[in-house]
Amino acid sequence: MSIAASRYAVVGHPVAHSQSPFIHAAFAAQTGEPVVYERLLCSLDGFTAAVREFAATGASGCNVTMPFKFEAFERVAKTTPRARIAAACNTLRFDADGWLGDNTDGAGLVRDIERNAGVDLRGARVLLIGAGGGAAGALGPLLASGASEVVVANRSVDKARALVDRHVKALAAAASARVVAAPLDGCGEGFDVVVNATATSVAGAAVPVAPSVLRRGGLALDMMYGPAAAAFVAWAEAHGAMGRDGLGMLVEQAAEAFLLWRGVEPETAPVLRALRERIAVP
Repeated sequence: MSIAASRYAVVGHPVAHSQSPFIHAAFAAQTGEPVVYERLLCSLDGFTAAVREFAATGASGCNVTMPFKFEAFERVAKTTPRARIAAACNTLRFDADGWLGDNTDGAGLVRDIERNAGVDLRGARVLLIGAGGGAAGALGPLLASGASEVVVANRSVDKARALVDRHVKALAAAASARVVAAPLDGCGEGFDVVVNATATSVAGAAVPVAPSVLRRGGLALDMMYGPAAAAFVAWAEAHGAMGRDGLGMLVEQAAEAFLLWRGVEPETAPVLRALRERIAVP
């Protein structure tokens, strides 16, 4: 007797480019979990209605991508500690007693940097560019990684400062890193790791910080992937850093979501290799 598949989706605007259906199909095949995963495009003012309608069909959960991560946090009945610190959700589970919201972005980022890129964050100076949903999910795990300093740089310094203050208050002594907010044009120089969490790559805009933020031989990672991240990766490599896109982060955060949904942790390395071959990202 076959078991009915559980339905999941990635919800966003835009969403056609998302590789999440491929990733979760690979996880399902690897683990034997009965999962069907799709894309759900919703209008900029229609996120809540779209997710409610999807949940009402008997679906089990969804991933949330730009620009709805903060709105998702406001719509859930329960949250994990890392979602509460971020005040943003990228993963929802439709439980019988209310939606559960989680944020797997930061865990996926740290795991990709350390496991896949082979960069040890302990003692590192990190620049996090942006203060939106991606940065909100990333900051807590970066502060807990053993980094010595994390600078959050944003066009609106007040927004970056609010993000920093929330994390300082929530984490207290649990994070040993020094964390500060800074403007894009005065955020410091020579960082070991630079993470672009802005939407500049998607918009085709210029890198929002000066090349001096890069340390020669350091890592510069864009949360976007594929063609959208190509300009940032090229910029980093042209200035002596190791450029990396966000494909590994995507796979690692998806594995965290899969674990939340199914109680099974999939292997990420073979899925990342297959995905890179699929979209021909070096």
